Amino acid sequence: MSDLSRPVDPAKLIAFQGELGAYSDLACRMSRPEMNTLPCHTFEDAFAAVRDGDAALAMIPIENSVAGRVADIHHLLPESGLHIIGEHYQRINHHLLAVPGTKLEDVTEVYSHVHALNQCRDYLKEHGIKPVVAVDTAGSAKEIAKSGDTTKAVIASELAGEIYGLTSLAADIEDAEHNTTRFVVMAKEAIVPHAKAGMAVTSFIFRVRNVPAALFKAMGGFATNGINITKLESYIVDGSFIAAQFYVDCEGHPENRDLRLALEELDFFTSNMKILGVYPPHPYRLQQKLDDE
Repeated sequence: MSDLSRPVDPAKLIAFQGELGAYSDLACRMSRPEMNTLPCHTFEDAFAAVRDGDAALAMIPIENSVAGRVADIHHLLPESGLHIIGEHYQRINHHLLAVPGTKLEDVTEVYSHVHALNQCRDYLKEHGIKPVVAVDTAGSAKEIAKSGDTTKAVIASELAGEIYGLTSLAADIEDAEHNTTRFVVMAKEAIVPHAKAGMAVTSFIFRVRNVPAALFKAMGGFATNGINITKLESYIVDGSFIAAQFYVDCEGHPENRDLRLALEELDFFTSNMKILGVYPPHPYRLQQKLDDE
């Protein structure tokens, strides 16, 4: 990647939330190695960077196989003004990082995001290291590097260690071998693959009408038309406990007959249905599908 101290063409920038070296930064570099990464303070800032033309794409985490869905992200996506054009699955390999010269037995405290600390609970307990919750992983790495304190360490990515000049005292310290985060790649304009280009993933949101069995009826069209729903999550919007909003990922293209019919049936029992994106599946999704068959 080129030196970001020099002006970079926005068309070659992909925005993410967090500090340089964050797992979102790593996902950007793995998914779009031809682009430069643009760190942003919040998810809203990352969305705005794309909307305002300061970056071409945004890499946004949706869920982690251990920690579950990313808080508030389903509220933010529909209001972002952007479209999902792809997905990326990033394996999370946690490193115990410290300033050069630090020995593992010297470390008494470790700083990181609460999820990273929880994902390495067994390792920290085994070595008697006290976890201290911080805002994020890469930001913690940056602070530890500045402090020069050999009694403190951080849990972060290998990339963060390289950026901030830290030494890895231990690699792959996460408790779960399947620790993986799913990201979506977002752009200002939709990029929809051809209906006959192969398997597609469609993501959309909807609200059910406040009538008995509305969700059952709304989803019935997907079953009768053979559409595989890979994700269905509900969340409250506008402070209402009466009717929830749902986020859905399903296999299929809206222009293909089966999904088109399912969406038409869905429309009878829902309101505010909005397609967030139609995009090709990541190889990780395809491999999981093969493993389950």
